[in-house]
Amino acid sequence: MIVPLISAAADTCGGKAGALGALLRAGLPVPDGFVVSFAAYRAAVRDLDLERFAGEPDHLDAVRRAIEARPVHATVIDALGRALDELGDPPVAVRSSAAHEDTGQASAAGQHDSFLAVRGIGAVTDAIRACWASLFTSRAIDYRGASGRGGRPFADPVMAVLVQRHLDAEVSGVMFTPADPHDAIRIEASWGLGPSIVGGTVTPDAYLVTEDGSVTHTIADKRTRLDRRGRQLVVSDVPTGARDRPTIDDATARQLAELGKEIAAVRGGPQDIEWAIVDGRTWILQARPVTAAPPAWPSPAAHTSAAAPTLTGAPGSRGVATGPARIVRGPGDFARVHPGDILVCPFTDPAWTPLLRIAAGVITETGGVLSHAAIVAREHGIPAVLGIPNATSRLHDDSTITIDGATGTVTAANA
Repeated sequence: MIVPLISAAADTCGGKAGALGALLRAGLPVPDGFVVSFAAYRAAVRDLDLERFAGEPDHLDAVRRAIEARPVHATVIDALGRALDELGDPPVAVRSSAAHEDTGQASAAGQHDSFLAVRGIGAVTDAIRACWASLFTSRAIDYRGASGRGGRPFADPVMAVLVQRHLDAEVSGVMFTPADPHDAIRIEASWGLGPSIVGGTVTPDAYLVTEDGSVTHTIADKRTRLDRRGRQLVVSDVPTGARDRPTIDDATARQLAELGKEIAAVRGGPQDIEWAIVDGRTWILQARPVTAAPPAWPSPAAHTSAAAPTLTGAPGSRGVATGPARIVRGPGDFARVHPGDILVCPFTDPAWTPLLRIAAGVITETGGVLSHAAIVAREHGIPAVLGIPNATSRLHDDSTITIDGATGTVTAANA
């Protein structure tokens, strides 16, 4: 039930682990690790009769609690211990690798739980069970329904779990390779660990690397970073002098682009790639098919004139929509969102995914074009504009606004 990452295949270990296994076999720089395969999940839930929870008022909470309380079989615990010892028992990343995740039809970007800075057999086992249980969050079930994989929500899904050495990244980011190899490669980068970028809590630097190696970049004001401190993840302020300093130089951007081309060749198509730089070495953390390409290269940096009738950010998902602005600062505001509203929020995290099924569009104050929220917006076919400073105070609840996700503009009578 424990598979070395270099041997992982999608049909037994999920799309995420399967892709990384293929890259390892091709000699590409992927942190070593192992996978707790589908078989372990199936064995753990075999006698739970998950569908019996469907009639309970809090059925999703009940099924997650039941899975998280499952004892992991002693043989699996023994194998986990041996596998961790072979890695040197370092801090590890424990990451979901579900069936139908990271495929060309559905990315499931951010829909399942993953954990960084996990150390010790007990903590790793708890994190594995939590990954299994995240199949049954409302956002994951909603996403499966939206992507046409709803089926019987308590019987169909299956989860493998990827365990890899944790990397304390100085810089991390995301890269999209194009469908046409003559088109440019897009890269986003920020300080610290990757969740800041994929979660949209920071607006990253953006780079465009053309086929001839020329580099265009937009340097963002990167105010926060995420780092490991022992077994904790800590958000801290970026020192003032580093906020508007480029995270990577043009030569590094070109090296990343060349690595992206190699990955696209191995995987046979355009790729959404997560990467990290540690002690000057680049590592690949994830590679999955691009499900929906982003709009053209972003407009110039967002302006901040309070008198301007049009607000400008990064174009994140194509389309034009007009509707009432709905200011959403957190889960407490979710009940206020109605079909056709245009979400205006500081950022979005994966728990907000169900809102993207009913919203007409989404506007954020921070975040990049390659973030999870932007990916899911593109998959749902709704416009998104990202990185408009102070959007939640400059736009007003119930005011009618028009969002153009291809140009990165938002127009409102009282903006």
